[in-house]
Amino acid sequence: MVERAVVGVVEQGTPSERIAAELRRRIAAGALKPGARVPSTRGITREWGVAMATATKVLTRLREEGLVRAVPGVGTVVVAPPSAAASGVVREAGRASGAVPGGAPGAGPRGAGSPGARRTRGGERELSRERVVATAVGVADTEGLAALSMRRVATELGVATMSLYRHVPGKDELLRLMTDTVFRAHPLPDPPVPGWRAGLEEVARLQWRIYRRHPWLASTMSFTRPVLAPDAAVHTERSMAALAGLGLSPEEMAQAAVALAAFTCGLAVHFEREAQAEQDSGMSADEWMDRLDDEDHDRLMSDPERFPMFEALNRGPEVDLSLEALFEFGLARMLDGVAALVEVRRDGRSGAGAGRRTGRGNGSSDG
Repeated sequence: MVERAVVGVVEQGTPSERIAAELRRRIAAGALKPGARVPSTRGITREWGVAMATATKVLTRLREEGLVRAVPGVGTVVVAPPSAAASGVVREAGRASGAVPGGAPGAGPRGAGSPGARRTRGGERELSRERVVATAVGVADTEGLAALSMRRVATELGVATMSLYRHVPGKDELLRLMTDTVFRAHPLPDPPVPGWRAGLEEVARLQWRIYRRHPWLASTMSFTRPVLAPDAAVHTERSMAALAGLGLSPEEMAQAAVALAAFTCGLAVHFEREAQAEQDSGMSADEWMDRLDDEDHDRLMSDPERFPMFEALNRGPEVDLSLEALFEFGLARMLDGVAALVEVRRDGRSGAGAGRRTGRGNGSSDG
């Protein structure tokens, strides 16, 4: 019965319905067990050759049926047992043939009297800017920025796409509101820690945690054309305030604050790339490295003529080049540089002396 229903949907449904039917079949057959990841939107586009919007519809349909759910940092996973998937297959077959259980023949899921239509009208009545933005953040957190669109957010909310524009004029404004919302949800400690170095470190570490929690965020940030996001701008304000009274010029304070934020953001861009790679491959960065061909890897790194430094590294202890290790190293070195500049300004020497003293100490001049 289930197999015949699948065939009916595959032959008669839209592309998204046919793909959803195939994923239901895999769940019903136990090929995709509870907790297993289903193909991501990009995975669906590659496997079936459809557009991203179609792939998004597939996952949305399965979520609405309670078969899968989005897990931040993991992807979309199966939550329903095979029996529930089998029931879903039968329901879809009924829709495809025009006989919807509990409804009039020919009434599709978006028919005038269908439950889906009632949910849509109710959703529009309850719609607000805050709800639109929160939903958009959820989509970006679980599926990445590439999956985010006004249509995708509307689908998640169960409303018409055009209804979103009464609350948000477009995607650019949506991204600005998302940025401000995310920063507002992670406020800076009050009062700030004493000491300029500790103060700058406090700001940078909070930004790092925010980018890790929301991997898409770093790629939306710009330091040449910044968006008007007050809750993000307060970070620069706090950093400059930490440097006040140390003899730096206003320009130097602003440059130090922005350069530190740009370093943190630039490194954090890799969070989304890694999350997408993990979702597509099903392997963490460590697992992926473990699956490299050790023989080819060793041969590359042990060519002393072309790669003498790599060859030396290969002979020594393991080197930690994780994002966390790079952040810790880079943050410390940037703060060392600011410390050298502060020392130069306090001593009244010229900027040329700063270059000779860069890298000295670990910020002992912190006041």
